[in-house]
Amino acid sequence: MIIATPRDDVPPYFKTEPVRSQLHLERNRLVLTCMAEGSWPLEFKWIHNGTELTRFSLEYRYLIPSLDRSHAGFYRCIVRNRVGALLQRRTEVQVAFMGSFEEGERAQSVSQGEGAVVPAPRIRSFPQPQVTWFRDGRKIPPSSRMRRLSGEVVGAITLDNTLVILSTVAPDAGRYYVQAVNDKNGENKTSQPITLSVDNVGGPADPIAPTIIIPPRNTSVVSGTSEVTMECVANARPLIKLSITWRKNRVLVTSGLSDFNRRLTIIGPVVSDSGFYECEAVLRSSSVPSVNAGAYLHVQEPPQFVKEPEKHITAEMEKVVDIPCQARGVPQPDIVWYKDAVPISPVKTPRYRVLVGGSLQVNGLLPDDTGMFQCFARNLAGEVQTNTYLAVTSIAPNITAGPSDSTVIDGMSIILHCETSGAPRPAITWQKGERVLASGSVQLPRFTLLESGSLLISPSHLPDAGTYTCMASNSRGIDEAAADLLVWARTRINTPPQDQSVIKGTKAIMTCGVTHDPSVTVRYVWEKEGSVINAQSIPRIRLDPDGTLHISQTWSGDIGTYTCRVTSVGGNDSRSAHLRVRQLPYAPENPVSLLSSSEKRAINLSWAKPFDGNSPLIHYVLEVSENNAPWAILLANIEPESTAVTVSGLIPARSYQFRLCAVNDVGKGQFSKETDRVSLPEEPPSAPPQNVIASGRTNQSIMIQWQPPPESHQNGVLRGYSVRYRLTGLPVDYQSKNISKPDVTNLLLEDLIIWTNYEIEVAAYNWAGLGTFSHKVTEWTLQGVPTIAPSNVQAEAVNSTTIRITWAAPNPQFINGINQGYKLLAWEPGQEDEVTMVTVRPNFQDSVHVGYVTGLKKFREYYTSVLCFTTPGDGPRSPAKGLRTHEDTPGAVGHLSFTDILDTSLKVSWREPGEKNGVLTGYRISWEEFNRTNTRVTHYLPNVTLEYRVTGLTALTTYTIEVAGMTSKGQGQLSSSTISSGVPPELPGPPTNMAISNIGPRSITLQFKPGYDGKTSISRWQVEAQVSVIGDNEDWVIVHQLPNEPDARSMEVPGLNPYTFYRFRMRQVNIVGTSPPSQPSRKIQTLQAPPDMSPANVTLRTASETSLWLRWVPLPEWEYNGNPDLLGYRVQYSRTGSQGRALTHVIADRLEREFTIEDLEEWTEYEVRVQALNGIGAGPWSQPVRGRTRESVPSCGPTNMSAFATTSSSILVRWFEVPEQDRNGLILGYKVLYKEKDSDSSLQLWTVEGNASHSVQLTGLGKYVLYEIQVLAFTRIGDGMPSSPHILERTLDDVPGPPVGILFPEVRTTSVRLIWQSPSQPNGIILAYQITYRLNSSNSNTATVDVLNPSARQYMVTGLKKDSMYVFRITAQTRKGWGEAAEALVVTTEKRARPQPTDRPMVPQEDVQARSVLLSWEPGSDGLSPVRYYTVQLRELPDSNWTVHSASVNHEANSYIVGRLKPFTSYQFRVKATNDIGDSEYSEESEAITTLQDAPDEAPTILSVTPHTTTSVLIRWQPPSEEKINGILLGFRIRYRELLYDRLRSFSVRTANSPSATWAELTSPYSVRNLSESSLTQYELDNLSKHKRYEIRMSVYNVVGEGPTSTPQEVFVGEAVPTAPPQNVAIQTATATQLDVTWESPPLDTQNGDIQGYKVYFWEFQRKNETERLRTLFLPEGGVKLKNLTGYTTYMISVAPFNAAGDGPRSPPTRGRTQQAAPSAPSFLHFSELTTTSVNVSWGEPTYPNGILEGYRLVYEPCTPVDESVACADCLHSPSPPGVSKIVTVDVKGAPFWMKIKDLADGVTYNFRIRAKTFTYGPEVEANITMGPGEGAPGPPGEPFISRYGSALTIHWANGDPGRSPITRYVIEARPSDEGLWDILIKDIPKEVTSYTFNMDILKQGVSYDFRVIGVNDYGYGSPSPPSASISAKKVAPFYEEWWFLVVVALVGLIFILLLVFILIIRGQSKKYAKKSESVSPYVCSSGNNSNCNALTHGDMVSLDEGRFPALELNNRRLSVKNSFCRKNGVYTSALNGS
Repeated sequence: MIIATPRDDVPPYFKTEPVRSQLHLERNRLVLTCMAEGSWPLEFKWIHNGTELTRFSLEYRYLIPSLDRSHAGFYRCIVRNRVGALLQRRTEVQVAFMGSFEEGERAQSVSQGEGAVVPAPRIRSFPQPQVTWFRDGRKIPPSSRMRRLSGEVVGAITLDNTLVILSTVAPDAGRYYVQAVNDKNGENKTSQPITLSVDNVGGPADPIAPTIIIPPRNTSVVSGTSEVTMECVANARPLIKLSITWRKNRVLVTSGLSDFNRRLTIIGPVVSDSGFYECEAVLRSSSVPSVNAGAYLHVQEPPQFVKEPEKHITAEMEKVVDIPCQARGVPQPDIVWYKDAVPISPVKTPRYRVLVGGSLQVNGLLPDDTGMFQCFARNLAGEVQTNTYLAVTSIAPNITAGPSDSTVIDGMSIILHCETSGAPRPAITWQKGERVLASGSVQLPRFTLLESGSLLISPSHLPDAGTYTCMASNSRGIDEAAADLLVWARTRINTPPQDQSVIKGTKAIMTCGVTHDPSVTVRYVWEKEGSVINAQSIPRIRLDPDGTLHISQTWSGDIGTYTCRVTSVGGNDSRSAHLRVRQLPYAPENPVSLLSSSEKRAINLSWAKPFDGNSPLIHYVLEVSENNAPWAILLANIEPESTAVTVSGLIPARSYQFRLCAVNDVGKGQFSKETDRVSLPEEPPSAPPQNVIASGRTNQSIMIQWQPPPESHQNGVLRGYSVRYRLTGLPVDYQSKNISKPDVTNLLLEDLIIWTNYEIEVAAYNWAGLGTFSHKVTEWTLQGVPTIAPSNVQAEAVNSTTIRITWAAPNPQFINGINQGYKLLAWEPGQEDEVTMVTVRPNFQDSVHVGYVTGLKKFREYYTSVLCFTTPGDGPRSPAKGLRTHEDTPGAVGHLSFTDILDTSLKVSWREPGEKNGVLTGYRISWEEFNRTNTRVTHYLPNVTLEYRVTGLTALTTYTIEVAGMTSKGQGQLSSSTISSGVPPELPGPPTNMAISNIGPRSITLQFKPGYDGKTSISRWQVEAQVSVIGDNEDWVIVHQLPNEPDARSMEVPGLNPYTFYRFRMRQVNIVGTSPPSQPSRKIQTLQAPPDMSPANVTLRTASETSLWLRWVPLPEWEYNGNPDLLGYRVQYSRTGSQGRALTHVIADRLEREFTIEDLEEWTEYEVRVQALNGIGAGPWSQPVRGRTRESVPSCGPTNMSAFATTSSSILVRWFEVPEQDRNGLILGYKVLYKEKDSDSSLQLWTVEGNASHSVQLTGLGKYVLYEIQVLAFTRIGDGMPSSPHILERTLDDVPGPPVGILFPEVRTTSVRLIWQSPSQPNGIILAYQITYRLNSSNSNTATVDVLNPSARQYMVTGLKKDSMYVFRITAQTRKGWGEAAEALVVTTEKRARPQPTDRPMVPQEDVQARSVLLSWEPGSDGLSPVRYYTVQLRELPDSNWTVHSASVNHEANSYIVGRLKPFTSYQFRVKATNDIGDSEYSEESEAITTLQDAPDEAPTILSVTPHTTTSVLIRWQPPSEEKINGILLGFRIRYRELLYDRLRSFSVRTANSPSATWAELTSPYSVRNLSESSLTQYELDNLSKHKRYEIRMSVYNVVGEGPTSTPQEVFVGEAVPTAPPQNVAIQTATATQLDVTWESPPLDTQNGDIQGYKVYFWEFQRKNETERLRTLFLPEGGVKLKNLTGYTTYMISVAPFNAAGDGPRSPPTRGRTQQAAPSAPSFLHFSELTTTSVNVSWGEPTYPNGILEGYRLVYEPCTPVDESVACADCLHSPSPPGVSKIVTVDVKGAPFWMKIKDLADGVTYNFRIRAKTFTYGPEVEANITMGPGEGAPGPPGEPFISRYGSALTIHWANGDPGRSPITRYVIEARPSDEGLWDILIKDIPKEVTSYTFNMDILKQGVSYDFRVIGVNDYGYGSPSPPSASISAKKVAPFYEEWWFLVVVALVGLIFILLLVFILIIRGQSKKYAKKSESVSPYVCSSGNNSNCNALTHGDMVSLDEGRFPALELNNRRLSVKNSFCRKNGVYTSALNGS
């Protein structure tokens, strides 16, 4: 019977059995698993070849990290729980390996003819290798047989790789070796050679009896194997006669034989193949007896159970129970029984008996018999197992050893014992109160139920205190026991002492904060270097109750390592720290100074190295006192290793005294005593006086000035100066002047020779002698003015405007200088201030000089004189001589005019000539008929006459009248004009026949024919032009005028602009006025020319560190002088002062007005200029401008860098300055970058402010760590490049840190094995490890200590107590001593498991910081294997990914500071524990917490800083990303200051002498603006100074503080874009393509400089993106003409000003519209509803209407003449008119888009043209169409017939050919029988019907109609059917139409009819007139007037505005079918208006 076990405990069972064997390679990783299940906890143990590998543990896997051959064998696991234990079936692990051959060279001999058996050399390998034999290097075939050259088979290779050579002969001798290959791991080995010799015994032909040399072997095989082979090798001679046969159990075997019957192979052996196999060798044809040999073959079968027990068996006590188990197999399996994995021995336990067949009988059952019973069946082929659980009932549980009251320290482990007895085995449950802690199915973290029933609490916590109850239960009852547990808080040092370095005399405080249980007393003990400190006996030392150690007045004796030890019953703890006392270094000793014997002006200084004050010396400072002056630093950075220095470059005659001090990181020590004063001897001045300058003061004196020699070169006290001088170039001696006063530095050399060159030198002297003379200075005495005038001066008038003067030069000795020439003077009497002067260069060849004074007034008195002049001035004038210029003819008379013009006379008036040029003697007046000189009449008038009446003229005759003044020299210039007698002059007419030739860049030649002269002569020709012609409406401007050329027929027009379009016209001007203009000429373009001007307003600004921003005003369009597409600019730039070739760059854009010059040197001044160029050439260069690139970062690092370690945690780094060419600005300091070599840690940096210090000591470094170190310099802009390469330096060694990674991979009840890793901070070379272990209890005072070698990483400890807790301490040693110990706990139990997860981590709000939180947790159960470390994970919400923050949290910790967090960010945390067995699950995640805000990490990114006004800039920025703000953004902070670049040069000089100078000397302090609006992205920074450069930085701030500042941005203030748009923008419509735009400039205060031009943006209304264009004006004009616009289009126009800084804002768009113009062509012309005689024409609206559309004009005509007889083929049948054969024009008013045309002919092609109209017509669009059905259209339906039913007609027809596609509908056409036009009557008739009924109301009464039918498909209208028979539309008359009714009505209305006739007669005339005026359209016929139906004639026009529609339809007339049809057929005659 099967029953459940107590508490439903499930016995262990195996889910799967392992494989029987498995093969693996060496060094591979192997994991064996024991797949079992059952009640928890399950424990596992592993056995190898019967030897225990592990104790019971929770680990179900066994790991072999690296296999070797020793690991091969049989493995099995044992699994157990509280119910029992099971033994797993074994698995064989095979390890593939290959060793080496075990034998060396060997020799072997054989007699000739015998068989040679050569065993293969032995080699250890698994599996057996594949062997290849070689003989003398040649491979022996791998088959089992060999042949000699004769073909004889002579040998074989056996199954065990033995080489057999049969019937050996002498050639078989040789060297044999083998090559073995392991086919599993690929290894191969080659053996040593085997030398085989063959002995010659007997003759080669002697027979040899058969022998079996390789007999068969006994073989066993398991059934199911693929095959088995038995082998038998025999030898005989002759070998060819040898034969082998096989027998099984004496029965001959004939199958499976091979290799000459040497091998017998059995395929798939079974048990029946077992037997005795025998081979027999026979030598045929011989009497030699045969030989035989045999062996057994055994075929085995694995065991199989034939009877098995049930899985659960229950029996009562003292009963007998049989457990069945029977198996079969070959051989018969052995049965072995196990109880709980232990073999059952009936000898030891007689109650157990194995029955025949294998069953187990148990007699007298006892409770201990309860458990797992296993039956194993084994034979040579394998094993199988089965099991059952035997439950013996029943004994009540009993607690034999219960728990006792205990005390434990927080964090330690404790075991509460509970041992029980009972049957079945009691289940154990532990409780605390009502809470179940551990049982067979429940286990809480940290609480572990041991196999014995005891409870392990690991680690214990304070809340664990309380009463614990152990309850044992089975089916018979329950027993329980209880005990109290007291938990003390563990005593820990939570605030350990820290390493300190204090300055001597200050106070050192060593803290030792402790946490402990309140009930525990704590004792503090401080030790120094292992010795206890007695604080009460040393007044300087005080120990506070909280353990803090105070050391006052520290000194060097306090240096050492201090250890705080805390002892209490709650635990002990200790921490150490090192105290270093630093002090100022001592003064250098024994300083000695002596004059250098080897170097002039040098002193040797030496000293002894002082005590460094426990801090390495950084450098020495040397001070000097010169001539008892105050002490000054001479050398500030002497290397600390130096003990001597040579001070050179000293000044003679001065005394020097020196002193030194040493400097360490504490400060500067005391100065040494002063050296003895040493004086240098005096020397003559070694340098001449400086800046010697000579200048001529007068013509007889020279002033010489100088400055003393440099003080350092005076070499003593100056006594005076010596000045020597002499005439230059003459062999004369020096003259000297001595100055005995050293403070006099100038001398006036007097009494020198006028205008003479002197050379002068100056020297200083002291008591030691005269110094060196200065370089020669040459100087002339000043020139004098000539002292005499030229002589022999003669003057005479040459003509009326010129005077000739002659003279002789003055004597040269009286010129007193260089003769610069002569001045000829002429002036009118009384006007001495208005002198006409002519300068004449001197003529040194001729004795008589001649000169002319021209341009004088005619017939005037003049005085003349001559003088000679030099550079200083003019000499005296010669005496004045008077004369008069000659008389000349007078100029023209003034204001010639005519008055009192009569038929025969007129009056001529004039004025005196403006230039009389003599004495007027009278006037001459003459007149003649025009071009008839023979009619000339001349009169001479007195000089007082100014008017004259000319008489005797012929009426209406043109005369030429001339007037001229007269002097004695003759007649003056004529003034003439033409006049017609009796006819007053008129305005002239325009010139004609204009022609243009000789077109050049700036001029053209104009030919013309004069126009009507206005009856008088032409006084002036006037040329006007349209410039840059675009349209006909351009303005005309006067470009040239030609006066006083009345007969001109051509002229040159100069002053034109190159490459400009012109159109010319002319006017002619006479005495009346100006003529109208001539007809314009053709448009011409002048030729190209290079630009005439350079770009204006060139400015240069700093753009960046390597670029400059160049701006200019582009050339105006009229200055291009060439093709605009080829116009560009050339920029030339070079370094200021550079002699190298300048660089250039060409800019191809003519509108470009700025360029950034790139790739420049940083911090360098450049000179730039610009020129314009076009396709012809380049224009002039602009004036050069200069600019400097911006400061940048250094482009290389400091040089000569070095570093050396000073302590175990500090390194001293030194360097030199950055080379000057690479500084790129002012060095503000240095940064030392360092990191551990080959580590992934980030770089650390140490900043050194200022440029004075070039060394720094890095502290706080790792001990004995190799560092990579670099140094970089930084400027105001940022960090430069680091030094390269980096240098390596290692800190000094120290005691090591604790070892890490302590684990206990093997823990048994009495032994443990621990492993560890070397310290993470070795701090040196590890020399040894020390292990200390003891019981972890408060009363354990003994400990075991062992010291291991430094390579040890594991340690085995035995002899420990079972189920006890031990503490192990491991420490490492370097040469500095033993380091800090690492501590680990272990419990000696085999029941170890993974730890349980911790409780949910908690984060108290008070422990939340901006970048860290304090995470605390309660540990879970450690699974009887103490936790080694914790792993903390976090995730940033709302992200779902967890990341590891730390995987090495101390195992003793229950809290951890999680750092590196983001401020103001939400996180969750979780924790897992790791022990020796593995990892726990992660804990439940903590509650979400949000870190506090912190100061921002990032600065805003300044996008741009642009000038806004002349005193403000606009800053635009991008705020930092939200995660970098670290909180809530409150605002922005702007820092700005002025950069004073003009101080740079003087500043650089100062820094050379003052290393402490900083950038602050160049800059003013920052001013700050706070912006409290966090949403801002731009700000106007105002109130700045004009024309200054500013530096601007930005930062953000939140409630915590301010973030870092941004990189500096520079901006030049003073130039800004305009801040307001132009005002009052107005638009005036000029033409259909032109708008005139005007505006006013922006307000003056918003222009921010001179407006350089405007940008006019214009676009079509609501089409801005597609049509926007730009017109740029480079002059500050107030208007522009926009041309080439679209007609009648609304434009939006906006204007923006610009200046040198850029573009200002646009004005609001202003609307304007161009005038109407002709529209564009209609967008399309389409045809539809095409029949044989009609078509529907449709068209699209013009794309550009350009105005208001008034209508369309449609014109159509046949493409070829139409034969009217053909066109009207059916006219024989009806009087229908022919189709249109001439041009038809139709005007359509309004906006219809289709029209029906009907009067067309079948088969004729027509051309249709249509165009739209505004105020005029636009272009037309045309298309052709051929009448008639298209290809694929339907054929004609059958002839229709008509039936009548009352007032309805029904038309019937038959279907015709449908064409290429099915019929879609039918159309019925009708026509009056007497008319030829068909019209559609019914349109959409369904395709399915063949008849249609309609009412006759739609027809005209009494008219006969024809009908026809047309089919329609997808190809269009088809051919019409034949017309139907005519049918009248007459209805059946009603009664009121009968004759009798009509007679009655006629009689009644007779009177009314007579009255009506009378009225008609009266109004007849008016009606007749109306009829005559009525217009009848073509084909429009009334019902009674068919005679008007005539065809349209050529040129006829139909108006569709008020006319009828006989053949045309408009799409917007929506009429009923009846009305439309009747109207078209003459029923109605009223006109229809177009839409």
